[in-house]
Amino acid sequence: MFRAAAARVTAGEPDYPYLRFGHAHNDYRHRLPLFAALHFGYASIEADVWPVRGELLVGHGRRELSPGRTLTRLYLDPLAERVGRLGAVYPGAPGGLQLLVEAKRRPEECCTLLAAQLARYPGLFTRYADGAVHGGPISVVLTGAGTPHEFVAAQRDRLLGCDGTLAEVSGKRLPPQLVPLVSERWTNLFRWRGNGRFPTRERRRLAGLVDRVHADGRALRFWGGPSWRSGVRRRFWRELATAGVDYLGSDHLRELADLAADLGTRVDAGTSPR
Repeated sequence: MFRAAAARVTAGEPDYPYLRFGHAHNDYRHRLPLFAALHFGYASIEADVWPVRGELLVGHGRRELSPGRTLTRLYLDPLAERVGRLGAVYPGAPGGLQLLVEAKRRPEECCTLLAAQLARYPGLFTRYADGAVHGGPISVVLTGAGTPHEFVAAQRDRLLGCDGTLAEVSGKRLPPQLVPLVSERWTNLFRWRGNGRFPTRERRRLAGLVDRVHADGRALRFWGGPSWRSGVRRRFWRELATAGVDYLGSDHLRELADLAADLGTRVDAGTSPR
């Protein structure tokens, strides 16, 4: 099924509509990295990278790394080919694609390598120059422990932004042009784990957090939320989508896409403020 789907997606015919709040977590672990997420219309895709001998290898841990699994081969080249042929990642969709790249080790080295690789594709990526944002079909956001905000900010003309926590954004006074995405660990801010009803106090706190992030001109995503059982996941996603959270992370691509078909008839499913 997925190989036939990959052929349709490659031709520009995804089977699912654009999923503007869909974030494909650990995308490279699927049978068809990138193409599975495109098949289901995901607006955001995440890949973990390691710097190895001047290359960015994709994988969650060292044992998953191999010379043929590079960021360029798995993601950048296929995306460039697709946009060159179709004019967009999702022709006719109300938004583009976010590529979230997590640096698993030596983030400054990853940033340097990533910047050099992105520069090989003129016009493909959103560009940040002298405080202005020039939108492209794909926006690249660097994430991971120890994200080097100051190192990235020192590049006056760049093709990537960073994410950050609310504490980092406010404490370091990081502008939206540098940090367009706020990423927070769910369990650091909320006690609800998807069982039973979402407590009213926490629902209000979530709504306030969404409003705060959007008023600052940024998008919001959470990681580390409940995912151990389908019913729990779906209950969790419904609350986040209803609150207007911009990206809902999922390792279960079809399940979130199917849920979105229902959510889309009743809620505005998280249009990014960017």
